[in-house]
Amino acid sequence: MTTDQKYMQRCIQLAQNGLGTTYTNPMVGSVIVHNDKIIGEGWHRKAGEPHAEVHAIQSVQQPELLSEATIYVSLEPCSHYGKTPPCSDLIIQKGIKKVVIGAIDSFAKVSGRGIQKLKDAGCDVTVGILEKECLALNKRFFTFHNKKRPYIILKWAQSFDGFIAPKTQDIKDRKPVWITTVNSRQLVHKWRAEEHAILVGTSTAVKDNPKLDVRNWTGNSPIRIILDPNERIPKSSHIFDQSVKTIIVTQKGLYQNLSLPEVVIETLDFSGSIATQLCALLHIHEIQSVIIEGGSQTLQTFIDENLWDEARVFTGKSHFKEGVLAPKFFRKKPSLQTTIHTDTLTYHHND
Repeated sequence: MTTDQKYMQRCIQLAQNGLGTTYTNPMVGSVIVHNDKIIGEGWHRKAGEPHAEVHAIQSVQQPELLSEATIYVSLEPCSHYGKTPPCSDLIIQKGIKKVVIGAIDSFAKVSGRGIQKLKDAGCDVTVGILEKECLALNKRFFTFHNKKRPYIILKWAQSFDGFIAPKTQDIKDRKPVWITTVNSRQLVHKWRAEEHAILVGTSTAVKDNPKLDVRNWTGNSPIRIILDPNERIPKSSHIFDQSVKTIIVTQKGLYQNLSLPEVVIETLDFSGSIATQLCALLHIHEIQSVIIEGGSQTLQTFIDENLWDEARVFTGKSHFKEGVLAPKFFRKKPSLQTTIHTDTLTYHHND
């Protein structure tokens, strides 16, 4: 590993601290190095707050060293005024002459402009250090801007014999039938804290009455997206508790009498390509990532339309023998398989 790679790796580590808190901005990390010693570090923490380069520069205890230092940043410094001033201007203003960048920001308002501004000011700019890793860090951000849809993660748990729910489930109780262990369920809550939104279909909302929040982990609960084309979900359900923004997707003419500040009603043509329409709708709402947790029909819709990026599938030890079949998911090999207590977890990537 070269010196530049070593410090860029540290930028990536710092940037990951912002996973789940920077939406709708990308995750970015920055370090400032003088004589092969880190003298400043920072990462972007929340949209509207200072960017990584600002935090790194502010953390330097001897500002007079900046003119002799190198600043490393995992993503091209911005060159435009948004909620904060351009970071490229700050780097120039502080007299930092050497800049090492992981990846170019393909967002239209940046896309090479920050690099050009730095070069025009006489900075020595190096681009493309650990580029693949820096791009992967912001797979959600780049998918949203380049593909005009959120980064889509499919998640479900299935019994050892391939069912996501047993044939008999007491709907009156409105509680889920757990397939996985408490360890796996805690991991799912960690995942929820990392994503911008969470989506389920009508059957899941009716039968399980899920909260779809982050209660077994720390972090922000995701925006809830619920499909309910026929207004079947009881109004006493947790999804109407207004604890977090919730988008109900239904058909025209329904939910007209529901007036809750944190609940948004949107309509789709449910006779058409639902996943494609949902992606367009979520892009309008500037949702950069979504984890789809069920049910089987909703998951299958995204699989059939080939609109997904990752799938995370738990397999428990229970045998249901009959019930609701898990989605039909044909992949040659999982990209990773691991065990969590007695559960098996497989990861798939739609490359």
